[in-house]
Amino acid sequence: MATANSFLSLHPIRSSVFVPKTLPSLPIPKFLLSPIHRHPASLLHSKRSLRCSSTPVVSTATTHYEFHDDSSEIELRLELGAEILSPGEIFVDASESSLVINVQYPGYLKTLLDTSCLYGTIKPSETIWYIDDSQLIVSLKKQDPELKWPDIMESWESLTMGVAQLLKGTSVFLVGESTEINYKIARELAVGLGYTPLSTEELLEQYTKKTIDAWEAEEGPDAVAEAEGIILESLSSQARAVVATLGAKRGAASRPNKWQHLFAGFTVWLSQSEAADEVSAKEEAKKNFQDDILGYANAEVVVKLGGWDASYSKSISQASLSALKRLILSDKNLPGRKSLYVRLGCRGDWPDIKPPGWDPSSEAAEADVSAPLPS
Repeated sequence: MATANSFLSLHPIRSSVFVPKTLPSLPIPKFLLSPIHRHPASLLHSKRSLRCSSTPVVSTATTHYEFHDDSSEIELRLELGAEILSPGEIFVDASESSLVINVQYPGYLKTLLDTSCLYGTIKPSETIWYIDDSQLIVSLKKQDPELKWPDIMESWESLTMGVAQLLKGTSVFLVGESTEINYKIARELAVGLGYTPLSTEELLEQYTKKTIDAWEAEEGPDAVAEAEGIILESLSSQARAVVATLGAKRGAASRPNKWQHLFAGFTVWLSQSEAADEVSAKEEAKKNFQDDILGYANAEVVVKLGGWDASYSKSISQASLSALKRLILSDKNLPGRKSLYVRLGCRGDWPDIKPPGWDPSSEAAEADVSAPLPS
């Protein structure tokens, strides 16, 4: 709500994800800030839960299904095969963000679908299912009817499609201690989103005709950070771009006073971590956000990396999209506010956007006048 001293007031919203050293197959990371609470599914037939037994379980990753999003509901159709099955041989277990479907065949239990990362959240108590000829029909009620689901679960394909729509053209800036990691992930994200990949390192080296290392050795990291700040100013009005920034102390993003133009887009901090699990990574992320000295603490999304290898690029990029999706869904007006911030000239008043005509220099002058004189 606007106040007498602000045009738009926005409380900072943060999202974080942890990518472990040993990467599982896609899709990865549950959101650190979104614990999953299990709820029994409400079935058209009698409620059932999965039983622990010595029956062999056969999982299939090639389940054929049809998916349909009909505003407030989604319908999933899975092929059961030629065998005649009764409702008592089918087990559907749903929570707000996960879905497991098993079928009991003679001698073994077959998993038709097992995902802990549904694309959105559902109302598990309103889940119903039934058998139609050789298909299992599962109807799920969405918690957010306005959210369009590209697929039943989070995947690289569904996230690139869905997040591109949520961003509404807003650019993404990748910040962090490693220039290499920022660059690799920016390229991956740009291809997936259909955005333009940009690198402040490449732009600076093209302009100066020398490497960043040589420039830093000659003039120091402050000169490099100042020049990158000028590049970021020119890129602040660029739509549909993924921008990789410089890492370490030479980067403008490491300095809290150089974020004026980074706020024009959504910022993702790719942070290398010594955390061994999601719990400790979550605590580390909270402490990072509270650090006013570290410039990266201004980022809206933190992706904690348990390790780094170039082969991790796709998984880290998917985690970044997951976090961006959660961030925007927490406040769907964010892309519009970013656009307004750019149109008003990126004056440094994010997230409390001041009225048109506001002069940041005059406010600074007033603050100096009102400051007590030293004794």
